[in-house]
Amino acid sequence: MIDWPNVTASGNQELGLKPEELQKSKCVLGFIPVIYYSILLSIGVPVNILTAVALCRLASRTKKALYYYLLAVTASDILSQLFIIFVGFLLETAVFHRDVPALLLHSVSVAEFAANHASIWSTVPLTVDRYVALCHPLLHRQISYPARARKIIGVVLATSIASGVPFFWWSDMWRNSHPPTALDAVLIWTHVTIIYFLPCSIFLVLNSLIIHTLRVRQREQRCQEEQGTKSVPLQRLGKTTAMLLAITSVFSILWAPRTIVVIYHLYVSTVHRDWRIHLAYDLSNMLAMLNTAVNFFLYCFVSKPFRSAVREVILLRGSPLYSRRALPQQQVPTNASISSLYSGNSKRFQRDFTPLSPHGARKPS
Repeated sequence: MIDWPNVTASGNQELGLKPEELQKSKCVLGFIPVIYYSILLSIGVPVNILTAVALCRLASRTKKALYYYLLAVTASDILSQLFIIFVGFLLETAVFHRDVPALLLHSVSVAEFAANHASIWSTVPLTVDRYVALCHPLLHRQISYPARARKIIGVVLATSIASGVPFFWWSDMWRNSHPPTALDAVLIWTHVTIIYFLPCSIFLVLNSLIIHTLRVRQREQRCQEEQGTKSVPLQRLGKTTAMLLAITSVFSILWAPRTIVVIYHLYVSTVHRDWRIHLAYDLSNMLAMLNTAVNFFLYCFVSKPFRSAVREVILLRGSPLYSRRALPQQQVPTNASISSLYSGNSKRFQRDFTPLSPHGARKPS
């Protein structure tokens, strides 16, 4: 049973405690968050490392910008797990009970927010890349290539690190007894804008345009089939779009409760004084951190090349399939990029980049 605090005046006198101590909310979940985060860390870090190795193989073989963006998302998830889950939740909170120097607490807070921002905003260039690939394929072949992808990823990571610096002054919601100050309000609104409202708005707009474009193409394909003309199937583009929609949708769902709770803490009731808000904040953090470990399963469910690469990593062997296809792949320009996870076969490369054979040419007499 949990011993709930009594905040009445008579209770204050009987227990002989300070009012702020009696008003402090209890942790309803007890050791459940510690067990949850330990399991999530023990599963999420190895899974993300496996994902990173598999994506490195695919990126080196195919030279597609897509895999570099996915690799950046995975690396950012690993940093989030290490700084937020391991250092923040397990070491500082569960082991040391936040009884560490204030400078160290605030420095770790900067690292946590920087890793969090990097994990979320690494998905934005991926979404933009998919939008350009599906809606403007000719432009995508010109502007999407590994060197540019690495530069974009570098800019995102540098911006994420810089955006974490203001959160050096982030207050401890669990332990601060005073109401949120004006600085707290600025930091909270900056936080929810960076990690939720702004990226979700970008995801919503670009994903809506992608879905609209695919629907138009599907209608055109049906018309061409009814007229008896040949058309390019859209199955692969649809599966890649499904993966992108799954990644962004899972993020939006898992991070929504935490965003709501943080705003509620700012304007209605604080985490420190209301055990219900304390419980909601703990559960919302657990849901949000789950987002750092689910992408591996989404990739496995959607992408056959990714499943093959994971199988090779687990079995500690290379793939002869890709070595046989390496020759046509090398003839592709370095700035050429294909617009789906499933465009890994060399037939499409040969169709797009190999000159047509002169079957219809007449022999000179």
